Amino acid sequence: MTSGFEHAGFLSVEHLNSLLAGLRANAYQCLGPSVVNGAIVMRELHTADALPRGLQAAQTAGQYRLTPDPENRYFAWANGPQAIKPQAFVPQESLWRAERDESGVLQFVAVHPEPARQAIIGVRACDLAALALQDAHFLPDTRRDAHYARRREQLFLVAVQCAVPAATCFCASTGDGPTPTVGYDLMLVELADGFVVVPGSDKGEAVFRMLELPAVTPQQIEAARQQGLEAAAAQTRSLPSPDLREALMKQLEHPRWDEVATRCLACGNCTAVCPTCFCHAETDTPVLDGRSSEHVRIWDSCFGESHGHLHGFNVRPDIRSRYRQWLTHKLATWHDQFGRSGCVGCGRCIAWCPAGIDLTEEVAALTAGEAQP
Repeated sequence: MTSGFEHAGFLSVEHLNSLLAGLRANAYQCLGPSVVNGAIVMRELHTADALPRGLQAAQTAGQYRLTPDPENRYFAWANGPQAIKPQAFVPQESLWRAERDESGVLQFVAVHPEPARQAIIGVRACDLAALALQDAHFLPDTRRDAHYARRREQLFLVAVQCAVPAATCFCASTGDGPTPTVGYDLMLVELADGFVVVPGSDKGEAVFRMLELPAVTPQQIEAARQQGLEAAAAQTRSLPSPDLREALMKQLEHPRWDEVATRCLACGNCTAVCPTCFCHAETDTPVLDGRSSEHVRIWDSCFGESHGHLHGFNVRPDIRSRYRQWLTHKLATWHDQFGRSGCVGCGRCIAWCPAGIDLTEEVAALTAGEAQP
């Protein structure tokens, strides 16, 4: 189910707590933006008063800092380092456990997660697009990931229109924002005196009805739409096309790969903050008494040396080949897997790269002179 602005209500600033109350009445634990170590991340939220009101996030290549918002809004920050991904594809979890019984016989026991019902408040359009890609990877009928599926079905997503994009944002050029269109349960558009609230699913409709909101006015609808258009126009970075497959795959020996390799630290920050990356490794963690061990899945990165290691050799032995793998997979061969690019324009990889490497700058250098579809 998706809805347009016409099927919307208006929630005044003074009644923002009623949204949290409605979510808790539906047995959801609320997660919302919180300032931790100078960045906005998602933490448990008990009241609307705990929201980081009056803040923006100034982001450039290799830099992120919080600044005052002159309009004292709740959601004027573009995004922080954390997307939805950690709530569904967790950084570390046990998949199964091996145990020895009293007679020494080895048994294998499945480990099933028991996640809480969580409502995430402040989700951005780029993160909804990224979650759809995670779903495409983890939830196909032929290889459904039970751990991911269990966490995913417990999520309630309260999306927010981005009114103040960061300098690193380019979701308009990927077609993924700044106004959410699909994938949310409720959407908020923050205006001066309150929020346009749009239900986007059956779960969202149930909470929406509980709020008993007055209908939006035509003026509020127009203000919401105009705000989204202005946010898209304000973005200064872009990709030359949503489909860069052919353009990039022609440039596998371009000298730019050598140049970027001299700057890249292969630290994996870009893959850690990327909302679509799903690489992982699996390892066994034995208990010291030898009676049991946990088979654990942990996030991994294609920038790590071990990620490209096969029997007897490494398919990506240097930073040049690892950066090329990341960029060409993300922007080119994802089209073969998922029918679209793996980049949603959130800009996190730009802001959180300690070397200040800018994905949009690298793509422009690699595809200069190439005709785009």
